[in-house]
Amino acid sequence: MDKTDCSLNASGLVPSAKVKTVYVWDMDETLILLKSLLDGTFANSFHGGKDLKKLVANSKVCDSLFFYEEIENFNEPYLDALSTYDDGKDLLNYDFENDSLSSPNDIANKRKLAYRHRAIADKYKKGLQNLLDEQLLNIWNDLYSLTDSFTDGWLSSAHELVRQVSGVISTGEDTACNNNRVSLIVTSGSLIPSLAKCLLYKLDDVISHDNIYSSWEVGKLQCFNWIRDRFDSPQTRFCAIGDGMEECNAAQSLNWPFVKVDFRPGNPNRFPGLNKGTLRSYISVMYETAESDDEEKKDG
Repeated sequence: MDKTDCSLNASGLVPSAKVKTVYVWDMDETLILLKSLLDGTFANSFHGGKDLKKLVANSKVCDSLFFYEEIENFNEPYLDALSTYDDGKDLLNYDFENDSLSSPNDIANKRKLAYRHRAIADKYKKGLQNLLDEQLLNIWNDLYSLTDSFTDGWLSSAHELVRQVSGVISTGEDTACNNNRVSLIVTSGSLIPSLAKCLLYKLDDVISHDNIYSSWEVGKLQCFNWIRDRFDSPQTRFCAIGDGMEECNAAQSLNWPFVKVDFRPGNPNRFPGLNKGTLRSYISVMYETAESDDEEKKDG
């Protein structure tokens, strides 16, 4: 099974009732460090121990591959939001440049936007290695590695924890996933740049395109409510992880455990540092279950 199959298994193709633990991640300053790198607060927290000259810039993949300039003013909370308007038309030879997309206030333009969302989902599933040429891919991989090194392994450690809690297991070229656990992202950023970030920061093999939500216009509580309803089952447990008060308040409103991430040195809830055992302990306290119940022991 390849990573695309696993990504789908962790979302739409698996009955939601089977999902027992749902991890809801914030993106910026949680799984990805960007703002604190750009404004210097991450480096300053080390009191001179970090060289700002090593800071790397973000890419603009969303502009060239994800129609961002066309649809930046038409943000939706998730890619499938307009799927009912998509008639399944073959997009192989579709002329996106000349279909005269405008504000999606009518069915025709909602359908055009839905086409773009489907095209973006297809590109996301292909992965960055199939979207960028070899030279640009190598440049970005070098930038990723430099950023990861600058942040003491924050990016790779965050990816590894998401992989572990989502039950994604790689053996050689094959990838298997656990259908009882799933990770989602709820970001305050707009949807298309957030999808691009997931690709650029190598999160696409652990979080599928339809598990990414934008709270840009609706707020995080609304997104959390959608996720709760999507995985509605008496047996489902939720855990939210982030750095801000909005996701903290949203989690508290729904009686979900909330793990606050803080990049300052010495804080245990940072990367590297935050681990699966810590998340399980938060869940066990809120849901009054054993820290490693039979299902978690079996899943590893």
